[in-house]
Amino acid sequence: MTLNFDAAITRRGLIHASTAAVAAMAAGASARATAQTDLKPIPVALVGGAHIHTPQYIAALKDRKSVKVKYAWDHDAARAAKCAKELDCPVASDAHQIWNDPEIAAVVICSETNRHHDLVLSAAQAKKHMFVEKPLGITAKESFAMSAAIEKANLLFTTGYFMRTIREHMFLKDQIARGSFGKITRVRGSNCHNGSLGGWFDREYRWMADPKIAGVGAFGDLGTHMLDILMWMCGPVDSITAEIQQVTNRYPGCDETGEALLKFHSGIIGTVAAGWVDVDNPVSLLISGTEGHASIVNGLLYFKCDKMKGADGRDPWTELPPRVPLPINQFLNALEGKPHALLVKPSEAAARVAAMEAAYNGARSHMWMKVAQA
Repeated sequence: MTLNFDAAITRRGLIHASTAAVAAMAAGASARATAQTDLKPIPVALVGGAHIHTPQYIAALKDRKSVKVKYAWDHDAARAAKCAKELDCPVASDAHQIWNDPEIAAVVICSETNRHHDLVLSAAQAKKHMFVEKPLGITAKESFAMSAAIEKANLLFTTGYFMRTIREHMFLKDQIARGSFGKITRVRGSNCHNGSLGGWFDREYRWMADPKIAGVGAFGDLGTHMLDILMWMCGPVDSITAEIQQVTNRYPGCDETGEALLKFHSGIIGTVAAGWVDVDNPVSLLISGTEGHASIVNGLLYFKCDKMKGADGRDPWTELPPRVPLPINQFLNALEGKPHALLVKPSEAAARVAAMEAAYNGARSHMWMKVAQA
């Protein structure tokens, strides 16, 4: 089975199926992963199957002949059994069976967000490479603690920020690095769908609309993707505020839409919009600078820059980087010792949580909030 890249990067395809930078990973971790591939399929484990993207990751694991899922575990016995059946592997009696098994090289963590902290710290202590579904944690404090533990253990890591694999985003990140926009003045990102209107979280994934478990509501769930893209392109955020609201009250106590205003360290002004009550999201990204402008409208990139031949902004720009794998496949490539690109650093994942936490605090206080640093 092969995952369809184009379907996977659409919001609905990703929900229901679930170049500039190459992350520097430690030589020791890569050597260990490479040595394992020389002997036999790499044993891994699924740790938690609660997240809405779990089916996508199960499909990716099943598609890899060089990877063997040895166990599936979840605190919910029925969910653990379901995942184990799909993966054709036994259910682990408890998570400790995975941590204590020296054969298991890596884990894919798809648990509820409020369980990430304990699971990630246990995985780091057990020296298991890890893919952790976003967001990394609920608070900045616990996310920075997880990041530090992963980095101290010298482990391969990434998370599910699939928008880094969108070719238009890769192109724009490279153009920013080249100075094609001159001095960037503002950036705007929007990531919205109709999940609340469509009842996507009514049953199996109801926990994702419970901020006590998920840490955030709609704004944080979708906004973290666009926040990652803007920070990936423009650097760290200094301070932030937001307006976050319920709309339909389909999920009591859970926000359904919001917009944040960001001040980057560089001086760039940014906005992030995200929500589950949008029937369309035609303009997903806008970058404006003193020497260039870009927008992504209905998935098409429009790029204006006098430094680039043909970049007049009138017709869609199609000279884009080659396709790259989705994050789960990047992680498996890295685990096998193969070339891999765009892995998210643990510190980056933690920084996104810190910025989002500040946005929610800003919405509650109606004030600008400084973003916590590690």
